[in-house]
Amino acid sequence: MFYLDRAATTPVRREVLEAMWPYLTGVFGNPSSTHGVGDEAARGLSGARAAAAQVLGCRPAEVVFTTGGTEGANTAVKGIALAEPRGRHVVTSAIEHEAVLESCAYLARFHDFDVTVLPVAPDGRVDPQVLCAALRPDTTLVSIAHADNEIGTVQDIPALAEVAHGVGARFHTDAVQSAPWLPIGLDVLGVDALSLSGHKLGAPKGTGVLAVRSGVRLEPLLHGGGQERGRRSGTEDVAGAVAVATALRLTAPSSISSSSHVATAVRDAVLDGVLVAVPGAFVTGSREHRLPGHASFCFPGVNGETVLLELEQRDVVSSSGSACAAGSAEASHVLTALGVPDEVARTALRLTFDGTLAVADVPVVVGAVAESVATVRALG
Repeated sequence: MFYLDRAATTPVRREVLEAMWPYLTGVFGNPSSTHGVGDEAARGLSGARAAAAQVLGCRPAEVVFTTGGTEGANTAVKGIALAEPRGRHVVTSAIEHEAVLESCAYLARFHDFDVTVLPVAPDGRVDPQVLCAALRPDTTLVSIAHADNEIGTVQDIPALAEVAHGVGARFHTDAVQSAPWLPIGLDVLGVDALSLSGHKLGAPKGTGVLAVRSGVRLEPLLHGGGQERGRRSGTEDVAGAVAVATALRLTAPSSISSSSHVATAVRDAVLDGVLVAVPGAFVTGSREHRLPGHASFCFPGVNGETVLLELEQRDVVSSSGSACAAGSAEASHVLTALGVPDEVARTALRLTFDGTLAVADVPVVVGAVAESVATVRALG
């Protein structure tokens, strides 16, 4: 079986399981307790924080452990917007993850924020000049993802963050999809906050990290005992923190460079192969600025969900787009933002993989896609 849905989730790595196992068994204490049992758990938490900080190029005090990308994005967008005193204007893009778009909508509904949603180019890129034109003296926050989960387009975050900082606004980026592939960090990207999810990196679901630069005000979503330096109350999940920190270390740029090169070559072969094998197919997203291990298409005139079923019959597991919108009858907001008509957007296919998919596997995958689309077209 070819599992080509890694943008949705990844299997837990053995090294991650081994690292977190002691904190699921013998080291069970509450890290806030002042006795020896609690101290042992606290040391594990502290070590995980330091390890995550090293990968993210920040200080341990700037690391907040979360339950994943959705909580991280909610905390960054709502927390910064509500805490910073500049004004009530936030800016995002039309292709953001629902966690960002719904957080912005919440600010508009309940806190009288103005929300500017930037258009994107046909390849999904945000133009820094378009962002510049949208900024105002009262802009508090800009939130734009580093890479899109549906179309694989990578944004020039350093350039966009520089534009936002020019008017004094804070900048948050969702690095959930880019973390397995690209260098990330507060200084690398020039951002004030960065959120990521553990289960895209080989850690369990329910784990994540939010890095927030020192000096950035943050209103917590969860109030209580003041854990995580007052930014996220609640007894910490030490095993989860160890897991996501270990996964981050294993996917640091020095560790993924070779797999990235392999995945890029495979990606290009899949993109080119499908375009040749499937008449009428077109690639969604950017060819030039694209994640390794990410190929996405539309096949006008076919039922996308039926294509997925046909692919699974041929041992290729894939998706039509974001797993977070699974079951929705609506066309992808990402594809419609690119100008793709609703009926065509519903024919989308996303193939996402890691460095274990070899160039030699490409003909099999491309053949399965071509056969599946042909079968669906024949069925009418």
